[in-house]
Amino acid sequence: YPANYLTYGNIDFGTVKGFTVAYDLRRTAGVQLTASYTLQFADGTGSGATEAQNLVSNGQPNLRTTIPLDFDQRNAIVTNIVYRFGSKENYHGPVWTSKKNPDHSIRLLDNTGANIVFRAGSGTPYSAQSNVTPQGEFGVASRANLDGSVNGSRLPWQLRMDLRIDKDIDLKWGGDQDGKGQKMANMNIYLQVLNVLNTKNILSVYRYTGNPADDGYLTSAENQSLINAQNNPESFRDLYSVKINNPSNYSIHRRIRIGVTLDF
Repeated sequence: YPANYLTYGNIDFGTVKGFTVAYDLRRTAGVQLTASYTLQFADGTGSGATEAQNLVSNGQPNLRTTIPLDFDQRNAIVTNIVYRFGSKENYHGPVWTSKKNPDHSIRLLDNTGANIVFRAGSGTPYSAQSNVTPQGEFGVASRANLDGSVNGSRLPWQLRMDLRIDKDIDLKWGGDQDGKGQKMANMNIYLQVLNVLNTKNILSVYRYTGNPADDGYLTSAENQSLINAQNNPESFRDLYSVKINNPSNYSIHRRIRIGVTLDF
């Protein structure tokens, strides 16, 4: 003693500015559509408490200039399209009529509809680094050097489309012949497909390469001697490549769900 130490102070701030333009089409001939575009600017002095701590620990000044925050998504587009065939007198779908009994017909798609949601958004920021660090190794002390400004780089755009097809079925039971005391319920059968196009959206990248599957360590010239000094360099390269190919860097692939809901 005396010894240097760091303390926290609640002096960070953030400002979010933007606007949204929306279009709403009420149900017309079975079609309903909503669409919106959002332009947003999220800037501040830090996205979290540890961001300023990392700067001070590395000998950098306690910055009070605004930078893009981690959740700064400049552009966001959302479109929701709903189509329903209706029911009873509002039904406008295909009808199957029996040849033996022309008076008997079946509304094949009664109370059936589909819903498509399309989302697109520009990438969020991240801080690039100028030196290679072994992201696939444990217990290796390495320090990343900032390349450019904090959150000065951007992830690519993300696209996603979801689909849901469902049918409502009215259930009735009990009661007398006149329908008195009859119980009713509604059953909905649906097929849901998330990420219909199986888009491989990138959620995170390695800061040196900007690549979600390669941190640049295996191809860097300065690390070839360390790699070749391993017991089995070829095995080390293969296992290292598997380790850094992190599935969490990508969005979830296509998922299909079939379900039933009952309301009573």
